[in-house]
Amino acid sequence: MLKVANPIYDVVFKYLMEDKRIAKLIISSLTELEILDLEFKPQVFSRNIEEKIITVYRIDFKARIKLKDNTEQIVLIELQKAKFPADIMRFRRYLGNQYANKDNAMVVGEPPANYALPIITIYFLGYPLDTYPDIPIIKVSRQYIDHSSKQLLGDKKEYFIESLTHDSIIVQIQAIKNKKRRNKLEEALSVFEQSKVHEVDIHEENYPEEYKPIIRRLTKAFANPEVREIMDVEDELLEELENKERYIAKQQSIIEQERKEKEKVKRLAEQERREKEEVKRLAEQERHEKIATKIKLAKLMKEYGKSIDEIIKETGLSKAEIEKL
Repeated sequence: MLKVANPIYDVVFKYLMEDKRIAKLIISSLTELEILDLEFKPQVFSRNIEEKIITVYRIDFKARIKLKDNTEQIVLIELQKAKFPADIMRFRRYLGNQYANKDNAMVVGEPPANYALPIITIYFLGYPLDTYPDIPIIKVSRQYIDHSSKQLLGDKKEYFIESLTHDSIIVQIQAIKNKKRRNKLEEALSVFEQSKVHEVDIHEENYPEEYKPIIRRLTKAFANPEVREIMDVEDELLEELENKERYIAKQQSIIEQERKEKEKVKRLAEQERREKEEVKRLAEQERHEKIATKIKLAKLMKEYGKSIDEIIKETGLSKAEIEKL
């Protein structure tokens, strides 16, 4: 049994992907592209939250790949990790920045002079997707389709389309851990553990031979005191964030309950107002009906020659009201 560092931690993930050979191995396996070379820059963003520094880690790669027709192409690969669903908006911001970044254009000898690099996104998720929670690796691959005939348009790429749309790979760590691994890639990625576990036990003899550089690198990470110390810090920050989220959720629940109570009081007050209006309307209707009955009786008595005094006594109408009939 071999103990390796858990790459779900940012510091371990960074340590792992800084090895160019391993980065190339993982990315080529996920994208199923023949990667000839990788140029990468880790992007670390820091934010001060209550005197604690929170860092968010992602890696942007420029990859030179070989296409099916043996031509070469430069593509941009953005790789990110997420522990919470709320990270989706962060992904969108980073992706927008990539599209807007002028450095992601390659000058070519033919028009157009500025060719925007195609983008491929890879996401490692520490939580399950709602619709496909049991699929370890999901590939989102675009297709060119004739809208009228519904036929695929073949393998040729159009730079306009490639510049404005992108493929994605989603790795669901929980699904990899929960399901029997179906291929060598899923077995290799089983080193990711989504819980707060610093070390992962690996049966080295069962680990795919071509992916063993991964566990050798993670073994070094596990033995590195600085890496282990930063993992402890990540745990503290994560626990603090989780406590803050629980507090916010509780406060939101209280606010929501108060809102519902206010709506209930408002609804009951409105119901009482309507009931009073209905009582008032019915009373007014009854009054009008009584007056109409009296008028009808007064007319009938008048036709039979009854005196005004008799009619007043019987109906309660005034002399003026009776004379108008």
